[in-house]
Amino acid sequence: MPIYEYKCSECNTKFEVLHKSTAKQDDVSCPNCNSVKNKKLFSSFSSSINSDSYSSSGDCSTGQCNLPSGGCSSGLCGLN
Repeated sequence: MPIYEYKCSECNTKFEVLHKSTAKQDDVSCPNCNSVKNKKLFSSFSSSINSDSYSSSGDCSTGQCNLPSGGCSSGLCGLN
């Protein structure tokens, strides 16, 4: 489930909510003032990984790249 960031229109508190993307925004209430007048904010994320980081511990072309997430068993992780 993704984490969504909101800003309360009543008290300007920013907060995060973990819920399904199909959940209604009307169901989200501010943890500070309990208002349901909230605005969903645009959040971004960053991820950085390259094959050189794991080349000494495995081989991505064979699916043995030893990534922290368990690797890419098909060998198609995009790091080769």
